[in-house]
Amino acid sequence: MGLFDRFRGTGKRNTGDLKYLRDWVGTHHGVEAFIEPKTTVTDVTAVLIASDGEWTRRSVGEAGAQRLSSQLKIPVYDVQKVGYPQRMRDFDARRRIERKRAMRRELES
Repeated sequence: MGLFDRFRGTGKRNTGDLKYLRDWVGTHHGVEAFIEPKTTVTDVTAVLIASDGEWTRRSVGEAGAQRLSSQLKIPVYDVQKVGYPQRMRDFDARRRIERKRAMRRELES
């Protein structure tokens, strides 16, 4: 990996991200990918969302985003066109409630 490869989105880091995404798809049910556009801070990213709303995000780059569906055998959507599914927001809301309850229990102990 060259000195500036991590900034260009090339090299071994992307291979590791793809392996992570493959493993994540293998351990979760009903996974769909939502591609997020490149920003001034991040490269093109993919958000994988399972049927229960659990999600993960990784950088995939433009070329990786185009190959994602065939490599992972999952549906891939453009988040700018379809938005994020409600199950993702519901999952995050449940997690916030669980964290608040855990903090309350910890304070009461």
